[in-house]
Amino acid sequence: MGVRSRGTDHARVLAGLPNVEVAVICDIDERLFENPVKVVEEISGKRPRTEIDIRRVLDDPEIAAIFVAAPNHWHALATIWACQTGKDVYVEKPVSHNISESRKMVEASRKYNRIVQTGTQRRSFRLFQEAMNFIHSGKLGEPYMAKCTIFRPRESIGRTPNGPVPPGVHYDLWVGPAEWRPFNETRFHYNWHWFWNTGNGETGNNGPHHTDIARWALQKYEHPVRIQSMGGYDVFDSMQETPNTQISVLEYQDGKRVIIDVRGLYTNLEDQVDMGNFIYTSEGYMRLAGDEWQAFYGRKNELGQSMSMKDFSAGENSDAAHFQNFIDCVRSRRREDLNADILEGHYSTTMCHLANIAYRVGDQLEFDSDNENFPSSPEANRYLKRKYRYPFVVEKEIA
Repeated sequence: MGVRSRGTDHARVLAGLPNVEVAVICDIDERLFENPVKVVEEISGKRPRTEIDIRRVLDDPEIAAIFVAAPNHWHALATIWACQTGKDVYVEKPVSHNISESRKMVEASRKYNRIVQTGTQRRSFRLFQEAMNFIHSGKLGEPYMAKCTIFRPRESIGRTPNGPVPPGVHYDLWVGPAEWRPFNETRFHYNWHWFWNTGNGETGNNGPHHTDIARWALQKYEHPVRIQSMGGYDVFDSMQETPNTQISVLEYQDGKRVIIDVRGLYTNLEDQVDMGNFIYTSEGYMRLAGDEWQAFYGRKNELGQSMSMKDFSAGENSDAAHFQNFIDCVRSRRREDLNADILEGHYSTTMCHLANIAYRVGDQLEFDSDNENFPSSPEANRYLKRKYRYPFVVEKEIA
């Protein structure tokens, strides 16, 4: 579901897995069908059919699972509907558009006993598994803080007037559960990330990959309780609503912290890392880039253990490993074997939602991890949920 970019990557990898058939390509933009259909047919020898409405896919009893790579505002509803119709789900990050939604996704997964995997694929990469094994072994001491660097330079999206819906685009289906707005090309493909109605900014876009690593390293299975965030939309003048520069600090009950540093303009790298993590411990720190990690000790930052992608076979650090983990669990029905169960996705995505809520409210917030609300901020609580456009509704109770 959703094949302009990431969804076609899904289809390509899935088509090459043993005993897996990509049966349907689903997108609201018929102009996008040709490429993914061709990709799947060339790899598998089977031509998938196309659908514009995910509900038609979910009605098909032959479909065992769906992969959701649609815009963020569709993630929760597609996942919940799939669970209710007996399908398993792989859902991209962030798993939800808001905190309430991802909690409902967990509830649907549990109620209907479905396998739901989150698109934080580094959970299945041997490189990152070995990094976490090393951190958790205590050889580098006790972690107390993690920093996520998300340095992703982007240009201005500009300003364009509203216009007619292009032929082949089923815009009502694209809007789905979100608030209705007139069609605007600049709010459509990919740029939906930068509007609060459909996206969650860069913190919610690439952030979940790195908050997931940070939380994994700190071994946190709860929410932060104190959050603050500052930033803005700097330099450019465009339609964009979300910040392109943002720094957030999230603190757990025991005082351990996660920093999310988003830079979307011109910047230096941090220790030659643009998209990665730093894990700080009582004995040193770990530098986690996309393709390697190193452990450093003491005040002189003496290099200790290290690993890189070159230490593994290509398939051990790839989407295929994560997708195969999902497929294996679909077959075994063993949720406990998932590398990135929806509950993991809920915790990691919520970190990004909390950061964005603190940014939008403009104040330090206290969060009740157990009840998932802000006891002292009615304004912040408004961002926990959204109003839905019938019939595209995430219900208060999972039926």
